Amino acid sequence: MNGSFDARRFAAPVRGPVRRATVGLRTRDWPDHSRLFVLGDALGWALDDEAAYVSAVARDAGYVLGQPSWARDSRRQVVFHTSHFAALDPIWTGSSHRLGMAYFHGRPGTPGFPEFDRALESLARDPDRFDRIQVTHRELELLVVAAGVDVGRVHRIPIGIELERFPLVDPERRAGARAAFGLDPDAFVVGSFQKDGVGMGDGNEPKAIKGPDVLVEALALAHGELDRLVVLLTGPARGYVRTELERRGVPYVHRLLPDRDGLAGAYHALDAYVVPSRQEAGPKGVLESMATGVPLVTTRAGQAPDLVVEGTNGNLVDVDDPVGLAAGLLQVERDPELADRFRVAGRVTAEENSHAALAPLWRALLEGFAERPGG
Repeated sequence: MNGSFDARRFAAPVRGPVRRATVGLRTRDWPDHSRLFVLGDALGWALDDEAAYVSAVARDAGYVLGQPSWARDSRRQVVFHTSHFAALDPIWTGSSHRLGMAYFHGRPGTPGFPEFDRALESLARDPDRFDRIQVTHRELELLVVAAGVDVGRVHRIPIGIELERFPLVDPERRAGARAAFGLDPDAFVVGSFQKDGVGMGDGNEPKAIKGPDVLVEALALAHGELDRLVVLLTGPARGYVRTELERRGVPYVHRLLPDRDGLAGAYHALDAYVVPSRQEAGPKGVLESMATGVPLVTTRAGQAPDLVVEGTNGNLVDVDDPVGLAAGLLQVERDPELADRFRVAGRVTAEENSHAALAPLWRALLEGFAERPGG
């Protein structure tokens, strides 16, 4: 496998009566567990990216992929969901399929997220229903094992990265990105690209698990020590952060990018990237910043503690520690040699967790899960 994939390789779903008739014909002669269906959430974001990637790995390994829209009408095949919220729906748990899922997010007891508790309770009621469970980091691995899932069914595989989409920054790329975003060449630019407001609108209500309040406090503290600091925001639902930065006098630029392909250019404009989250599945920004050569300052959330070695490839601080985040950003600005070490070591970490590098872990998960022709 070359480490890249193209979601356009998947045919458009067949609809209406034609779809139902075709499904009937196609499933009639399918041997048990001979078709693998990999399902995203059809929202065009991270979970669909993961579904496309897993599908590409499976196809390259010789598995026969079923059209995702046919999975519900099929019988006794193999279905892998990249969303455990979808996978735990009775439509699937009550089906005849062999099931797998990514348990990607959700610490029980989180205020405002009762779905986290419901999901874990559902898994604990029948922990043997899923033959394969992928988790992205250690905390989630412990969570699903504590729910009764046999440890042999759990595969810890981080959210990887397409290196081709996130090239290393160089002086020319940096200058071009700064100009494109209207940023002063001499500013110290800190990036925050994750959606951290509730909903898909203005995002004036903060999404607490993403730590937008911690982010604002950390940036305000850092700006108080470094007046040339400017924040670059991307993504929807950033209203809370924008309002609070304005209130505290922290300069920022906010751009909505047309698609994820524009993210590399946003990273190239940065001097540092910050992750203030309380909970995460990834986030993708950890490896994206490392791949592009941007020094990372992050809380110990999600897969960051599994990937970041403090002082070697990034700065790692406790959750709910804006002072630590601010200090980490200032350290990057004041210690160019440290920032250079982060750039070099971070790129190595990204390469070690590229889609190509992680493919063997996914092949191990698929082995014995779905049948392969002649296998």
